[in-house]
Amino acid sequence: MQRLALFDLDNTLVNLDEAFRTWAAEFADGYGLGREGVDRLIALDQEGYPHREVFFGKVRERFALSETADELWSRYRKRMPYLVRCRPEVMEGLARLRAAGWKVAIVTNGTADNQLGKLQRTGLAEAVDAYALSGLEGIRKPDVGLFEIAARRCGMGLSGGGWMVGDHPVKDIGGGRAAGLRTVWVHRGARLEQEHEADHVVTDVLQAMEVLHGERWSSRGDL
Repeated sequence: MQRLALFDLDNTLVNLDEAFRTWAAEFADGYGLGREGVDRLIALDQEGYPHREVFFGKVRERFALSETADELWSRYRKRMPYLVRCRPEVMEGLARLRAAGWKVAIVTNGTADNQLGKLQRTGLAEAVDAYALSGLEGIRKPDVGLFEIAARRCGMGLSGGGWMVGDHPVKDIGGGRAAGLRTVWVHRGARLEQEHEADHVVTDVLQAMEVLHGERWSSRGDL
């Protein structure tokens, strides 16, 4: 198997939930919503709306705001790249993989401005060999096409195999398996009741990177 490692971005390489909580506190403070407002925003987020446009429609309705949902969504996208952080040890882990001969790419859904801003401000854009963003490519995980783009930009093809690491059991694990990749599910302490077909399950992306290092000789047939 070729040394190709594809990583999800949000809640895999970066802690989006933490950044969201910071944004929620800022937003609530700006509108005088208090601690209760922060809790309501977090609760709305945890309801799992598939698109932020829907989420901000709910926010506007819940707090009777004068701005449109599109205006709130636009402000959020501009702010989030400044709130997201990538831990130094994650950056070091990516560098270690590349030094060991792995080609590393990021495959993420989301709007181009938001996701590209995160990659640039965290330094992840320079820490990997390539990236494929749904907002730029017009296709979303679990569509195999997005994985194909990332692999191609690493100078490889999906036919040679590789790995997909991510926190979503459908978009990352299901999509990765459909693309012919082995998978590591970063479940981040969540309950493991839902069915999944991941090859490995970990609680942190650093553990996923150690899994990949354990496979380092597979391309020579030693495993």
